[in-house]
Amino acid sequence: MLKVAILGTGAISDSHLQAYQKFNDRCQVVAVVDLYPEKAAEKVAQHGLRAKVYRDYQELLAREAFEVASVCLPPFAHAQATVDLLRAGKHVLVEKPMATCLQECDAMIAAAEAGRCLLSVVAQNRFKTPMMKLRSILGSGVLGRILHAQVDSFWWRGANYYDLWWRGTWEKEGGGCTMNHAVHHLDLFQWMMGLPAKVQAITLNLAHENSETEDFATAVLSYEAGAVGQITTSLVHHGEEQQMVFQCDRAKVSVPWQVKAAIAKENGFPEDNVALRVELQTRYDQLPDLPFEGHDGQIANFLGAIEGRERLLIDGQEGRKTLELVSAIYQSSHLGRKVRLPLRPTDPFYTREGILKHARHFHEKSRSVENFASNEITLGRDLGK
Repeated sequence: MLKVAILGTGAISDSHLQAYQKFNDRCQVVAVVDLYPEKAAEKVAQHGLRAKVYRDYQELLAREAFEVASVCLPPFAHAQATVDLLRAGKHVLVEKPMATCLQECDAMIAAAEAGRCLLSVVAQNRFKTPMMKLRSILGSGVLGRILHAQVDSFWWRGANYYDLWWRGTWEKEGGGCTMNHAVHHLDLFQWMMGLPAKVQAITLNLAHENSETEDFATAVLSYEAGAVGQITTSLVHHGEEQQMVFQCDRAKVSVPWQVKAAIAKENGFPEDNVALRVELQTRYDQLPDLPFEGHDGQIANFLGAIEGRERLLIDGQEGRKTLELVSAIYQSSHLGRKVRLPLRPTDPFYTREGILKHARHFHEKSRSVENFASNEITLGRDLGK
C-alpha cells in the first residue's frame, strides 16, 4: 500500500484526491499540506480522509512516512518542493506547469535521476479517449502529411482574477495565459506534432490591468518537414471556445472530433470524399476507450509505474518539452524576433533570472488579496467531447 501526501489544497487538489481514492486498494492519502492549515483540514474532512495536516512540506518530510507526493502548489513553488521531495526518495507527480523556467526543469529531472525516483508532470488531457484516438489516427499515416495545425486555447477571466496575491507576476506565476491556461493545449499540440524548428510570436495584455503578464498571445511555428503550426491563447474570449485542428494531405481531423475530406473536381474545386470520411470515422469508432480518463488515468499510470507494472507515460522530459515551447513563445514575443529550438542555457528565457530581466511588464500589479472567498474554478471546454 503506497502512502501519499498532497502538497497544496487549491481547487486542483480535488482531482488528485478523488483519483487516489479510486485506487484505495493500492494507495492511501496520509498527509495534506497547506500554508493555511485550516484549508487543509477542510479538504481532509470534505474527502473523508484519515490524514494528518501539515503547514509546510519540510515538516512533512521530518515527521511523516510516505512514498508518493502530488505537488499542487502555485507554479513558483513547484521546482523547489519537487527537488526536495525527490532528494528525500519520494516519487512525485507535479501539476502543470512543472516549473517557471527550463533551468528549473533540468534540476527536477536531475534530482529524479539521482534519487532513482519517478517524476511525472500532469498532462491529464493526454488521458482522454478522444485524444488517444486522434493521436493514433495522426500517427497511422492514413491522412498523409500534416500541412497546417491550429490550436485555439480561448478562455475568459475577469479583471479581479489577478487580485490573488501570486497571480499576474513574472516572479510568482511565471507568465500569463500561455503558461498557465494554454499549457495543456500546448502539451497536446507538441505531443501530436513534436517541437517546431522555429517560433515567431506576439504577446499582449488587452484587458487585465492588474497583471504584469499577457492575456493574449499568438504564435506561428515552423517545422523542418515543412508543416506550419498556429497557436492562439487568450483570456478575453467570451464562451471559451477551444479546439485543435489538423489539416492533412487527405483530410481534416480535429478535437472536438470532426472529420472532413475533399477530393478535387475536374476544375479543382472541392467535392466531399465520402469514402475516406467514412473510413476515418470507422477507424476512430473502432479504437478502444480508455479504462480511466483525466487525472484518474494519469494517476493510474503513475501508480502502475511505481509498482513496476507499466511504463511511465509522462515523465519530466515530456513535461519539459511543453515548457520549452512556452519559453520559445515568450522569448520571441518579448525580444521581437524569431527563435530557433532547442533553446540553449545561454538563451535569455532559459533561466528564471533571464526571464525576470527580459520579460516586459504590460502593467504593474496594484491590488492584492490573500485568498478568495470562493474556491470554485471552471476548466473551460472539455476537449474530450
